[in-house]
Amino acid sequence: MGVALAFIMLAGLAAAIFFVQTPTSSLVVAAAVFGAYMALNIGANDVANNMGPAVGAGALSMGGAIAIAVIFESAGALLAGGDVVSTISKGIIDPAGVAETRIFVWAMMAALISAALWVNLATKIGAPVSTTHSVVGGVMGAGIAAAGIAAVNWPTMAAIAASWVISPLLGGVIAAAFLALIKSRILYQEDKIEASRRWVPILVGIMAGTFAAYLALKGLKSVIAINMQTALLIGVVLGIATWAGTRPMIRRKSEGMENRNKSVKALFGLPLIFSAALLSFAHGANDVANAVGPLAAIVHAVQAGDVAADVEIPTWVMVIGALGISFGLFLFGPKLIRMVGSQITKLNPMRAYCVALSAAMTVIMASWLGLPVSSTHIAVGGVFGVGFYREWHMERRRRQNLPVRSESPSIEADERQRRKLVRRSHFMTIVAAWVITVPAAALMSGVIFTLLTLIQ
Repeated sequence: MGVALAFIMLAGLAAAIFFVQTPTSSLVVAAAVFGAYMALNIGANDVANNMGPAVGAGALSMGGAIAIAVIFESAGALLAGGDVVSTISKGIIDPAGVAETRIFVWAMMAALISAALWVNLATKIGAPVSTTHSVVGGVMGAGIAAAGIAAVNWPTMAAIAASWVISPLLGGVIAAAFLALIKSRILYQEDKIEASRRWVPILVGIMAGTFAAYLALKGLKSVIAINMQTALLIGVVLGIATWAGTRPMIRRKSEGMENRNKSVKALFGLPLIFSAALLSFAHGANDVANAVGPLAAIVHAVQAGDVAADVEIPTWVMVIGALGISFGLFLFGPKLIRMVGSQITKLNPMRAYCVALSAAMTVIMASWLGLPVSSTHIAVGGVFGVGFYREWHMERRRRQNLPVRSESPSIEADERQRRKLVRRSHFMTIVAAWVITVPAAALMSGVIFTLLTLIQ
């Protein structure tokens, strides 16, 4: 906690240095403090979606996961985070309603504070929530308080609400489908090692191609604009190259392996680590705007005295975002990493691979179809999908009187079932948090905006 407070104070100090002898410097200092607080909360909550499955599967230790995430989140934010950010998040409110500079600054401040408070609360109760939706709710609430309910773009809000259902369902279905493929084509084959030599390179190639397209579309979109066709072509080329290069590697690594499920799981460890690193890079490139977007908007409004639809992000603001996410992950991230990785359902490298692949693949499909999705909901939905598929598959095989593979045959049947099922308490808590994120952040933001305008 002391380190977090020190970082927040340093962020305020940095703002004071850059805005020394400015009449409105106190506004920027306050915004920098709350921006740093928001960045800490993003690191504590959002990054768990990328690292949780790899840690829960045993492919990475907690320390290793945090180190990789810090490096790649920071690299994504600083190298591909972009120089320009939209000030009216997702176009959810009419800019005319906050055209006055003073009103706009208070609205962005209220959105920043409310989003940070909500993500902090969600982290406390162990619920991975969408930081994007938190900011959207904050902007909506401040917009309503400033200009009335008519200022809200309700079709856009309806699309965001639809993502609550679309994101986890797509992520869950794709993750479950790949797990079913792995079980049928590898685990339930007589010669698992030979099946692995044939299928693991294909699966790794699919992952490499998917992540190449994902990074081209999302991770690098602020640096270079790449259309869907080009991104898919990049993915296909890299996927085929990875498949060709992986085949001899998998054959060498599998030599001498026992014909057991445990041997197969070991082949997925390295691809899973790479996927976690790439997801972190893309997350840093995309979601740092949730922390620094409102701050950059306030800085521009104070400096220029007007409201712009898009503003440049000062380097010192981007550094606050990148460092805040890193410190938040290091100091507070392990709680949700453990929850996502092991407390929803039991994961191994194969299951975690399915979750990671579904996250990237779902984002690409959603972009192609024009569907609004949340990366948080997709990743956690993938974990749910894997867990519910295992539950359904186990029951199906039991009814068919087929052997059900279990890690511990000595465990009593009811205990074995309890361990395999998705924990309903976590499921209900997370889904409830998803549903109320936007209205809760909006309500807090509206109250905060009203208070700020009263005490100014």
